[in-house]
This record gives sequence, C-alpha cells and structure tokens, in this order.
Amino acid sequence: MPDPKRLRDSTQIELPCQSLDEIRDDLEAEHTVTVVQPGDQQCRIIGSPIEIKAVNDFLSRHGVALP
Repeated sequence: MPDPKRLRDSTQIELPCQSLDEIRDDLEAEHTVTVVQPGDQQCRIIGSPIEIKAVNDFLSRHGVALP
C-alpha cells in the first residue's frame, strides 16, 4: 500500500499565497491544477503528479522558491 505522505507530496505543493500574487492567472491558464486558499497565509496547488512536476518547473522559472 502506498505511503499517503509520498502521494500527497507528488500531487500538491504548499506555499505562501503571496508567492502566487502576480503569476496565479498564468499558472492556472497553463496547467490543469486547482489552487486552494484555505487560510490567509498558505495556498495549496493540487494536481496530477505530472502537472505538479510541470508546476515546479513553472514556479522555478518565475523565481518562486519552494520550501
């Protein structure tokens, strides 16, 4: 049985919402992901493992450091 933490790490990214302020529209237009903002501080980007890998690259190209 797969480890839930490993699956979660491959299907979502959690980062400060302010990191997405200027690029959120482009992110959602280019990738099939859902951005969830449960609180004021953190946002969660949820998608398939393939999309999450592409989003990692996208964020890196736009200078967003991932924790």
